[in-house]
Amino acid sequence: MNYELSDSTFAPIAKIYLQQGEKIQIEPGAMVYELGKIELEGHLNSNGKTGFGGALSALGRSVTSGEKFFISTATAHTNGSMIAIAPAAPGKIFALDISDENWRLNTESFLASEEQVTYQMKRQKLSGALLGGTGGLFVMETAGTGEILVSAFGDIERIELDGSQPVIIDNQHVIAWSSSLDYQIKVASGTFGFKTGEGVVNEFHGRGSVYIQTRNLASFADHIGTFLPKS
Repeated sequence: MNYELSDSTFAPIAKIYLQQGEKIQIEPGAMVYELGKIELEGHLNSNGKTGFGGALSALGRSVTSGEKFFISTATAHTNGSMIAIAPAAPGKIFALDISDENWRLNTESFLASEEQVTYQMKRQKLSGALLGGTGGLFVMETAGTGEILVSAFGDIERIELDGSQPVIIDNQHVIAWSSSLDYQIKVASGTFGFKTGEGVVNEFHGRGSVYIQTRNLASFADHIGTFLPKS
């Protein structure tokens, strides 16, 4: 994927350059502007399935994982076309190369991917589905080859695990993790962190990487809510 990120450290946009016939998948509503002749087409988020089966697949993804029911495809009809995209929340945009390693993604972190990149839905442990916010019953796992663009609220940090000890991360800060890692979702402390203010955490084990976002979107929304009129 031929792309560049704007210089903004607070709310960058990704500019993706396409040659004639080249396609990418993007999050619905992510387009900011276009140069050249680019066709945007929305279709069911069914991973290639069509007809009634595709509709059921897209519905299943939406209900069980929190994904969008539709996904957009941008197709270039002229060489040197460019589409600029951005996520809904301010923060970092970064790329994951899945040619050598597959990743699992948290809800709302997908921004764009090359045409050769696909993803499958992987069932979580029941405890994760009930307590977590990482996609509900299923999480997204990448497949294929190429790059995928991921968005985070705030800045990002990559945590490397060598297998010698686990890492515990607040559930709302997890963005992406190596599919080779095992993880458990648990209550941080007490009764859902009543005394500490912490809620559900992810405990990762094994060898691999975890990307985290430095800000919690849910906490930010609660903070903003205190300034809004109640009637």
